[in-house]
Amino acid sequence: MRAIPTERGTCPFDPPAGMADEPLGKVRLANGDHVWLVARHDLVRQVLADTRFSSEIEGGFLGSPLRAVEPDAGMFIQMDPPRHTRLRRLMTGRFTVQRMNKLRPRVEQIVTDTLDALERRPRPADLVEHFALPIPSLVICELLGVPYAEREEFQEAGARLLSLTSTVEEQEATLMRFAGYLAGLIDRKRAEPGEGLLDDLLDTDLSDDELIGISVLMLVAGHETTANMLSLGTLLLLRHPGQLALVRQSPDAARTAVDELLRYLSIVDVGMFRRASADMELGGQVIPEGDFVTCSLAAANRDPALVDRPDELDVTRPKSPHVAFGFGPHQCLGQNLARMEMEIAYPALFRRLPELRLAVPLAEVPFKNDMAIYGVHRLEVEW
Repeated sequence: MRAIPTERGTCPFDPPAGMADEPLGKVRLANGDHVWLVARHDLVRQVLADTRFSSEIEGGFLGSPLRAVEPDAGMFIQMDPPRHTRLRRLMTGRFTVQRMNKLRPRVEQIVTDTLDALERRPRPADLVEHFALPIPSLVICELLGVPYAEREEFQEAGARLLSLTSTVEEQEATLMRFAGYLAGLIDRKRAEPGEGLLDDLLDTDLSDDELIGISVLMLVAGHETTANMLSLGTLLLLRHPGQLALVRQSPDAARTAVDELLRYLSIVDVGMFRRASADMELGGQVIPEGDFVTCSLAAANRDPALVDRPDELDVTRPKSPHVAFGFGPHQCLGQNLARMEMEIAYPALFRRLPELRLAVPLAEVPFKNDMAIYGVHRLEVEW
């Protein structure tokens, strides 16, 4: 049985080599578990939409075997209905397009301030540290009501929790420390309420454990994904100057470019597992009850049935029903915020720094093959 491919191939922007060899087949994880790998777009959507493929699972790549669990409080990404429905419904109204658009002027100011600081730095500069990471970190801090001065708490926790080289024990210790910090933050907010989302949630029927679980998800997911897209997307566009020029010149192109970059790069690929709660038919194959399934979002987004010329980057491509944000009841809650941040940040960067270029050979860029969310650890640039 073939092992699941995890590292990107000779082109660091493409899905792992061999990921799409079969639309549906059994693979072996690094921990020895055998799972079904789904790589075809329509089948991926079918799995992610059907709650009979249970999300109440832990384990996977980190050495621990996959198993069904009772999810921790607040971790609704690992919940099935009705528990998932209750928490998801509570959060959905707080992340609508309308609400996110009200944040647009503040996001634009954050991007401008970040670029001001970047321009003052010695060159070359690390675009991850001084552009891609600060923008979503500050946005999520202001949205949730977390002091920006305490951002290292969730940035460091996120890096450890998403590392594919951490041990289970290291991950558990990180989560315990992070939960302790969040418990203290919630106590402070009760004593001195503010205006962030976490303050709003104090007035709901959520328990403290649920508040902590939701906070972990929001803080880690709210900055890691966008930060990696901003840095990796910038690198990809620097390799395609004609496409970059379109993003710089046209607001409409910037909007379609974000959707195309999400599809093309698919920085969250495998790692979200499901378990068949009954014998399930999928693509003409019976998935026996109890078997585990994972989906390759990167392979699904390069499916020729999804778009023409799927391996070609085209920032003018009409919006497609890609699965970069997942699909179904667990589709990314913060996608409207992430899209807005990228639609503002990419063109602002390329207009402010029209001579932006990579300061090292591509072969020297440290890609995140060791992380559950793909990107670059550093991106040295000059202008």
